[in-house]
Amino acid sequence: MVVLPAPRQSATDPQSSPTFSLLDKVISLMSAVTMLSTVPQIVQVWLGSASGVSLVSWASYLVAACLWLIHGVRKHDKTIYLACIGWIILDAAIVIGVIVRQ
Repeated sequence: MVVLPAPRQSATDPQSSPTFSLLDKVISLMSAVTMLSTVPQIVQVWLGSASGVSLVSWASYLVAACLWLIHGVRKHDKTIYLACIGWIILDAAIVIGVIVRQ
């Protein structure tokens, strides 16, 4: 007699585990909170001074967000690619601001 393993539940299926559903909500919340916490940096760069803001760091965050966007789109994962669109906008605002204001 051959015993086959039980089918694995999809990690992206929120009904597969109540813990994942809670984790999914926390991740979405933290994504929004971290994006909102970036807004003061944008304001500082555009209305104050861009001195001390690392162009290399923010440009690398922008490139990473673009790569994550591609990954999310390829995986058809809205949780990834929708957040990445927000991050691309925020990171680009800082990168452009640093370039323009220096």
